Parts: sequence; structure tokens; C-alpha cells
Amino acid sequence: MAWVVYPSSARAKAPVVVVVHDIGGLSVWARGVADQLAAEGFIGVTPDMTSRLRGTPSSVELPRDSAGKLMGMVNSGERNRIISAVAKYAMSRPNAEQRYGVVGYCWGGGTAFMHSVNGGTTGFSGAVAFYGLPYMDGPRLIGDSLAKIKVPMMLFNGSKDARIGSAIPALDSAMKQLGKTFTSTNYDGATHGFMRSQDDPKATRDLAEEAANLTATKDAWPRTVEFMKRNLGVR
Repeated sequence: MAWVVYPSSARAKAPVVVVVHDIGGLSVWARGVADQLAAEGFIGVTPDMTSRLRGTPSSVELPRDSAGKLMGMVNSGERNRIISAVAKYAMSRPNAEQRYGVVGYCWGGGTAFMHSVNGGTTGFSGAVAFYGLPYMDGPRLIGDSLAKIKVPMMLFNGSKDARIGSAIPALDSAMKQLGKTFTSTNYDGATHGFMRSQDDPKATRDLAEEAANLTATKDAWPRTVEFMKRNLGVR
């Protein structure tokens, strides 16, 4: 199953952006990201990474814990097959360009790296990872996998996510040494999941943290849209 949104513009054809949801599964929030991408001139598609395991089509949003248990059963090979399948489907539509990008959040951010390492399918043109890392061996980056990346990439993180933040300097260095087109930003004071935190604040509010999350979102989202437009050819 996948949520597919088409742009309501005068453009004859539009490229595709696949949104990979976080560990909570295909939520209303993830569908909203696809909606926003359609508003920017893309065909936005976000697959339900748990639907094959659930065994029957359903638009019911699973509780976060239940979705997380299923997500843990979706290995890297399955993730890449799903992204390639939905990208091929979306690019087969009459109003689609033969180019696609991937944007992922948390679990989906790591999946965006996985898809880039594994090459995707024909038309793959760029990926953006939010608070997710490439293949790791404990705290160590697996350099051989990074060498396989052929498309431009960006990474966004909040500095309060120390695990990912601590890996960014080595990742930046490795990608530069390998000659990859890559940029990363670690937003001061923002949390892991800062994009979704706009819709899902903590029970005990931290106003400084909320301000940092909002600042990060206001910077990261326009840069994501600009990156996709540049690499997928939307003007």
C-alpha cells in the first residue's frame, strides 16, 4: 500500500519523491509530507512499509509500538525493493517524469542511505536523510558501502541526538574523501525527530527546545525542496 499525491499544476509532467516514514509507520504526518511535496510540484508517494507483513490492505494507522515491532522485521533488502517498486509505479503514471528522489525520517533516514548504497532503480537522482545514518559497524562507518553511493545526498540532524551527531564528522570526512556530493547540518538545540515534533510535542513542554526544533524545520524543509527541485529538474 502507498499514499500517492499528484501536483495540481500546469506542468505536463512531474518527477517523483518517495517519502520513507519513521518507525511509527505510515502516519497521517508522513502522508502530510507527501502532500507538501505535491504542492511543490512533485508526485509525492509514501509506501506503508508494514503492509506486506500485515497481510491485508488497511488504511488504519497502527499504534506506534505495534508499527515498530513490524518495522523491525523489514530488512534492508525488503526496504529497497519497496522503494524501487513504488518509484517504478509512480514513474509509470502518464504525468510522471522518469526521475525520482527519496526523503526519509529516522528509520526512514537510514533507509534513504540504504537505498542510495544499493543503487535504487533507473531514474534515482538524489536522497535526503533526516536523523538517520548509513550502514554502521557499531560506532564505525562502513566505508565500502559509502563508496557505492552515486547520487547527491543531504543529512539533517538535531544536536540533542548525540548518537547521530557524533558520527557526522567522520561521515562528512569519508564522503568528501570519496568525492561524493554530500552536505550535513546538525542543528544546535534541536532534537531527534525535530520535524515531526512540530506536530507531536512532549507532554512536559520545553519552550527552548521547541524553538530550536522550529528553527531547524524552517531551515531544513526549504533546503530539502530546493535540493529535490535542483536534482530532479523542477523549475
